[in-house]
Amino acid sequence: MRKRAAWCVMCALMAGAGALAAPQITSSRLVDAGREPQNWLTYFGNYAAWSYSALDQITRRNVRQVVPVWAFSTGELRGGLMATPLVADGVMYLMGPRNRVFALDAATGRQIWKYLYQLPDGPVPYQNGSRGVALGYGLVYFGSLDNHVVALDAKTGREAWQIEIEDVRQCGCNVTSAPLLVKDKVIVGVTAGDSAHRGYLNAYDAKTGKHVWRFYTIPGAGEPGNETWAGDSWKLGGGSTWFTGSYDPELNLVYWGVGNASSDYYGEDRHGDNLYTASLIALDADTGTLKWHFQETPHDVYDYDSNAEPMLLDVIANGQTRKLVVHASKNGFAYVLDRVTGQYVNGWPYVEEFNWTRGLDKRGKPIDQVIPPAGKRTEICPGGAGGRNWQHAAYSPRTGFYYNTSFEFCETIDPKRQEVKEGDRWMASGGNVRHPSAVAKPHIDAFDPVTGKKAWTYRTKYMNLSCLLATGGDLLFGGDPDGDAWALDARTGERLWSFNTGGGISSAPMAYAVNGRQYIAIGSGMGALHGSYVPRWWPDAPIPPAASTLFVFALPSP
Repeated sequence: MRKRAAWCVMCALMAGAGALAAPQITSSRLVDAGREPQNWLTYFGNYAAWSYSALDQITRRNVRQVVPVWAFSTGELRGGLMATPLVADGVMYLMGPRNRVFALDAATGRQIWKYLYQLPDGPVPYQNGSRGVALGYGLVYFGSLDNHVVALDAKTGREAWQIEIEDVRQCGCNVTSAPLLVKDKVIVGVTAGDSAHRGYLNAYDAKTGKHVWRFYTIPGAGEPGNETWAGDSWKLGGGSTWFTGSYDPELNLVYWGVGNASSDYYGEDRHGDNLYTASLIALDADTGTLKWHFQETPHDVYDYDSNAEPMLLDVIANGQTRKLVVHASKNGFAYVLDRVTGQYVNGWPYVEEFNWTRGLDKRGKPIDQVIPPAGKRTEICPGGAGGRNWQHAAYSPRTGFYYNTSFEFCETIDPKRQEVKEGDRWMASGGNVRHPSAVAKPHIDAFDPVTGKKAWTYRTKYMNLSCLLATGGDLLFGGDPDGDAWALDARTGERLWSFNTGGGISSAPMAYAVNGRQYIAIGSGMGALHGSYVPRWWPDAPIPPAASTLFVFALPSP
């Protein structure tokens, strides 16, 4: 064990006094997580990536009475708090900036233990933010900003095991999102789609950390799909897996979005479709074998990652249940696929302004795709941050609506060849974003997830940088760069409640209950990486400097 890891264990031991009993999270509990609305056991609340809580104590009628009941500061100004806490049997597990992990009493916010991961000196890729942890087998799992996977004892915070995925100095890659625990495996994605790197997805034994399988998102020489890359361009072609995927236990398939091709904007040296970048993939959970793929942006030269959450829905049509996956790409379109076969079912734009294509054909492929010429400035809509980014959507089985965010901005790009070595940043363009045009401004929408028919739109002042949470009380929770945590009527889009936290919000709300009382948790404190979206496009946008703090809300005690 490295010295710095041992130092972290010591911190956990000193903070572990008075720890509660560790919750016993088994694979069967994770499969049935939706039946435990008092808990939030996975990043999205369930394997289907709904970001939905069935708790209904807080409703459209009483939400205006909701007040903050406790807050917990991570003590860190850098990085921002964007993580989704997990709650299991009254214990909350929170990932703070710079891979600091805390166990808290979920009813009071009292700290049970803390683990302070010691990052190496100097800069790390993608700055300091991290989106969360995974739970199971008495352990807490996370991926680090220096590209390690770590397991902690859930009761004490002591380190159980730690492995290095790949040398961060070589690959320019790391882990910024929560792992996905499936059966006896921890599945971990990786960044570096904007670098000279070949992407992959890894699975590790949940109890020991032993490496089990790796799926490369870019096929190697002689493998099907390698022919979609010119020459040796596949070797450093991007295809990161930086966000968290979903899982269907009946099919034993893991669904994961794959990022952009590298270089981001210059594609003259990688002619072809460039599989499996900008695609949704389905893998066998036990072996990592590819079962199907669907590429949403062939030959991506716009930085159009397909990393958004793959949302799993079962739809009854003609008396039969059809297993579908709904997936929003940064390219501005949502895709509806048969999740058994990967067959295209439907697609629809969730943005109001796009010009990189005229639309989708009957196979879901772009019509008259625009390829920006090298050496010429071209305006592309959506811009490189996407029609939306990682800020995930939500689905309510009560309303039947799919709730999604749209940024509505364009970007002028200037593709240029860039010489690099492995691990180098590889954007290959000078970009210049602009304000949303008169055609559209940022918004949150409620859609029919299959047809794309819009039920309502809520216009936002700035791009909505928080994720969304739907609840059984017919509410939609989120937050904004002004620092307001808010709730919308999930059926109409009317804003019903807000509370200013004093720091910009780019986190993911979640809901849980302890002793019959429902709570809503929302992280506040926006880091440089995430807050930088707003000032670039709205220079007067107030992004309050604030320590990363988790706010927890509830109805007043009787």
